Amino acid sequence: MPEHDAAAVSTGLVGLDHILDGGYASHRSHLIEGRPGSGKTTLAMQFLLDGARRGERCLYITLSESRRELTNVAERHGWSLDGITICELVAPELSLDPSQQQTLVHTSDLELGETVRMAIAEIEREKPQRLVFDSLSEIRLLSQGSLRYRRQVYALRSFLLIQNITALLLDDLTAEADDLNLHSLSHAVIRLEQLAPLYGGERRRLRVIKMRGTPFRGGYHDYVIRRGGLTVFPRLVAAEHCATFSDDRCSTGNAELDQLLGGGIDRGTSTMLIGPSGVGKSTVALTSVTAAIARGEKVLMLSFDETTGVLRRRAGGLSMPIDDAIASGALHVEQIDPAEVSPGELSDMVQNAVEHRGVTMVVIDSLTGYHNAMPEENYLLLQMHELLTYLNQQGVLTLLILAQHGMIGTMSASVDLTYLSDTVLLFRAFEAEGRLRRAISVVKKRTGSHEDTIREFRIDSRGICVGEPLSLFRGVMTGVPTYESERSSLLQTRDA
Repeated sequence: MPEHDAAAVSTGLVGLDHILDGGYASHRSHLIEGRPGSGKTTLAMQFLLDGARRGERCLYITLSESRRELTNVAERHGWSLDGITICELVAPELSLDPSQQQTLVHTSDLELGETVRMAIAEIEREKPQRLVFDSLSEIRLLSQGSLRYRRQVYALRSFLLIQNITALLLDDLTAEADDLNLHSLSHAVIRLEQLAPLYGGERRRLRVIKMRGTPFRGGYHDYVIRRGGLTVFPRLVAAEHCATFSDDRCSTGNAELDQLLGGGIDRGTSTMLIGPSGVGKSTVALTSVTAAIARGEKVLMLSFDETTGVLRRRAGGLSMPIDDAIASGALHVEQIDPAEVSPGELSDMVQNAVEHRGVTMVVIDSLTGYHNAMPEENYLLLQMHELLTYLNQQGVLTLLILAQHGMIGTMSASVDLTYLSDTVLLFRAFEAEGRLRRAISVVKKRTGSHEDTIREFRIDSRGICVGEPLSLFRGVMTGVPTYESERSSLLQTRDA
């Protein structure tokens, strides 16, 4: 038995190494299966490229793609295949060389045997440490039967084990039914999937079905294929990320709003700002952002609903310029297209900002757009639960903006996440004295006391102004208030 038998070998992908608890098992064969277009070839080439960088001998045996096609794929990703040997095998019955064709006896045994012998001869000649065999589907076709196919794959796997080769065996699942014969023969089984939503870019995910003797991370994990290769985003597990932080209370940047919140927002909590569109939720969040920047903190804004340019103009019109903060890196605005970004990539974006850029405040504007990035509502609830728990354990202040359907009267939200939030700020628009007005109240705060009043607030060129409690009104939160006094307690227009 070789030294360090079955020790972890890097896959060439940081995310997949994390999922596999270090990487593939050395001197073992791993089955990589997935439909055409799921990224098997790209994943396999990154495995060999990592080996070449480490000075290992690497061999790519292909029965499905030509050397020219593989070279073209590498060039498109900006890779050089120097240090990787490509062996292009052609099954005898597919060869155009008359001497290789069987004109008298067409036996699958002979054709299959010759193909496997050609592969073994190449392996013995190159003596690789890392091997990719692409693909087993060609062996399946030549075998013309499940028993013969299983025997040939078993023989190939046994040969690779004797040679102490770390191998990836690719299978494109082109059979009518998924063939599970290989699962019992392989040390590990990784399945790649490509999903096509009704609108937007395709979604890709992988799952480790099996890996012997390894505490791998099960379930689905998102991944993307872009220039430079395949990037895997391990599913976020909040319980694995705990940090110590100061248990202090942070100002929102407005004294009256701080008073309404019982002194401000506690670090390591999430605050939801919920209300109809246009009522001022994003502006209140922006006020808290500028206050955090003034304290020397770093902020990440995930913007689903407006572009960075519109955000800058809006902040400038409210006397809250953010250009310098963006230029200095104190504020990072990530403009998100929900149709093109997977949930795993969003979580990875937040995690990198917190752990590598020192972000202490995260704003998601809005959860309506975030919901559109999720394949289904239940997935959103689980995803948000893990994400918010992770941010809370890192001491991050999280602001979640959720737009409700409707403007006045009865309103509803596409998804209810109020139970996940530590604090809930409720916004309403109402009409009084012939003018459209805004009201704000705190309906929930887990970490301390807060005012139970409903206050009017106004947005103008100097930011937000929070008024006195609306004690003379009834039904403000319904959007249809009733004035119950002759004396007005509403905010008066202030000079610009």
